[in-house]
Amino acid sequence: MSISRNVAENLAEVRERIASAARRAGRQPGEVALMAVSKTHPATAILEAMAAGQLLFGENRVQEFAGKYEELKAAGMGDARFHLIGHLQSNKVARAAELFDAIDSVDSLRLGERLNEASIRLGHTRLGHIQLGQGAQSGRLEVLIEVNIGGEAGKSGIDPASDELQAVLEAHSRWSALAIRGLMAVPPITPEPESARPYFRRLRELRDHLRARSGLQLPELSMGMSHDFEVAIEEGSTCVRIGTAIFGARPHPAAEERPG
Repeated sequence: MSISRNVAENLAEVRERIASAARRAGRQPGEVALMAVSKTHPATAILEAMAAGQLLFGENRVQEFAGKYEELKAAGMGDARFHLIGHLQSNKVARAAELFDAIDSVDSLRLGERLNEASIRLGHTRLGHIQLGQGAQSGRLEVLIEVNIGGEAGKSGIDPASDELQAVLEAHSRWSALAIRGLMAVPPITPEPESARPYFRRLRELRDHLRARSGLQLPELSMGMSHDFEVAIEEGSTCVRIGTAIFGARPHPAAEERPG
């Protein structure tokens, strides 16, 4: 397959920026995963990124990714992993559990319950197109809890001060088919990357508090996008979600759009 020069070069540049930010923070570059946010981009763009060595992708909508899946499967997806990072509607839970390797946007106790039930019905299996990750190796679907770290009205995510957040963590012990791996947040859009730092720091501190209180490891912090990922890395991000800086401007707007 020919590799798009722009996608390959963009990936190389982003990876170098990740490495530089990690080193500034006294961290190893390998501690930070790069998720290529491929929402609204066609399967051909994903395949170009895969040809350039990218294996972790984020998609925003179940229906959109389902439309790309057959083309990706026919081309051979190898070890590629696909995470759902957008809001998950209750009527699409079963399909999401079938299609995705992880759900990074669990934003309510009810959604967690439904995902667990759907994964149990699937027999703890996926479609068999990828190398399963740490949580999935034990037969569990990996999930992140989405936190509304900025307290924005109308935005998805659990209020960090709510009882529901604690209820989700307590429910983990009875969710036989889910593995809570950490937290995810989409902070308020700020004009300058540095302005996002307090939100990233708050999410890290919340994770540390929840880890001490719950006994769960919660190793993952998914935070940071194209315009602010270097600041997020300095504040402890373990996964940055990059779309525009890799694939360029999105070809068309999407419902439930999230910046990347």
